[in-house]
Amino acid sequence: MRRSRVRFSQVAPFTPVLAAHYPWEMPWLLIPVVLFLPFALVIAILRTRAFVPRTVTVEPSPVSVPRQKSLRNFQQLLRIPTVSRLDEADVDWQSFDAFIDKLAALYPKTHEALTLTRVNGYGLLYRWKGNHAGPATVLMAHYDTVPAEDGDWPHPPFSATIEDDIIWSRGAIDDKECVAGVLEAVEAHLGKGFTPNHDVYLAFGNNEETTGDSAREIVAYLRNAGVVFGLVLDEGGAVVDGGFPGVDKSLAVVGIAEKGTLDLVLTVNDAGGHASTPERLNATMRLSRAITRLGDNPFPASITPPVRQLIDVVGRHGSVLMRAVFANLWLFGPLVARLFAAKGGEPAAMVRTTNVATVLRGSAAANVLAAQSSANINIRILPGETVNTVVARVARVINDSAIEISIVKGEDPSPISRTNGPAWRLIENTIRETFPDAVPSPYLMLGASDSRSFAPYCDAVYRFSPFRMTAEVRATLHGAGEHLPVEAYLEGLAFYRRLVAQL
Repeated sequence: MRRSRVRFSQVAPFTPVLAAHYPWEMPWLLIPVVLFLPFALVIAILRTRAFVPRTVTVEPSPVSVPRQKSLRNFQQLLRIPTVSRLDEADVDWQSFDAFIDKLAALYPKTHEALTLTRVNGYGLLYRWKGNHAGPATVLMAHYDTVPAEDGDWPHPPFSATIEDDIIWSRGAIDDKECVAGVLEAVEAHLGKGFTPNHDVYLAFGNNEETTGDSAREIVAYLRNAGVVFGLVLDEGGAVVDGGFPGVDKSLAVVGIAEKGTLDLVLTVNDAGGHASTPERLNATMRLSRAITRLGDNPFPASITPPVRQLIDVVGRHGSVLMRAVFANLWLFGPLVARLFAAKGGEPAAMVRTTNVATVLRGSAAANVLAAQSSANINIRILPGETVNTVVARVARVINDSAIEISIVKGEDPSPISRTNGPAWRLIENTIRETFPDAVPSPYLMLGASDSRSFAPYCDAVYRFSPFRMTAEVRATLHGAGEHLPVEAYLEGLAFYRRLVAQL
């Protein structure tokens, strides 16, 4: 009987199985591996040896920040409860009016020298006319906050109490510290007679925490006026410790892109009835099964370009073993992605699309089966995916035609900004001046900001809140006990002063 032979391309994927049936093929299968390994080892060693921290020396410019006055100004802004809500009928607009009046009182030089245009009612756009025509800089922040009714606060949430050199208040890290930082810098430089080289716009949104439509209206207003953007800086990353596996350096992480956002509602309709006679797959059980399937089948982990750039910068500061891994993502990329995903929290969110059930609705009574159950699934989309691809995957994973999937709102991931050119170097060097112990690095922003409205029209949109924030401080974002150390706030003011001086 004639033996049939199988080509190498057919055998390779199934080598363990075929080895028993076609033993004469195995030496040939090993030849590519034997030839490849020495070359791979040499390449990996050479890349690891070259993968060392980049040395950049920057001489810090002297900056003096008036401590007490700056803190008093900040406290006054924090004490005004500018809480935005999805239903604008529930918004206390008098607080927003009071906040705008307070800005004029605290920063009179800014309001005298700059032109203020109110966009979409409460969006604030200041124009600081420059000496020459050219691409404009946009310094962004938002002055609305999330509600503060829930949780155990050590001090009233809008008291702006300073205790043990810590400022306790809703808005202390999201995002009135950036509003105050920008205005403190502009006011100080106006007092010295400074005028920027090109136009500078200060753009402060009033509904970033809800719809973000004021930021979109500001972008439309500027584009209709023919404004070209050279640099956009908004809230985002901060100066953090322990933010990167295997590296113990302080990191100043600057968002160069944002994950996409998507809210889906899963809805199950059922006959309902008395809770004493439930069907096995009633509405709530069917919905629970769908949520469990989504949790048991996470999106695949991958290294996207912004995370690859983060690894390229920060990975150089790790141990020899870590540098060997990070220097050779061509070989270890899938392993690194799995390690990040396994670590959970921020590292996991950097390498995969995340989903979580946030709002659940069911029966209105304890002894009544739900006639309708629903769950809001909040999803943050990794670059490379889109709203459409994510929705399609969710449907496949749930695999239940009885569940209706509807999109509440969704945006694809933002374009990725460049990490070369004068705009990036300005941010990078200002970080080095202000935080000499920190490594400036690009990263993927996990949340959403108003700056995503500018991203399609500018390739230098950066998200960075220039304040040191420990993991404990960051954990109070949108939570009870939001706070910021006084020294961190003053350090951030120095960053803004140095930045504005170079515009």
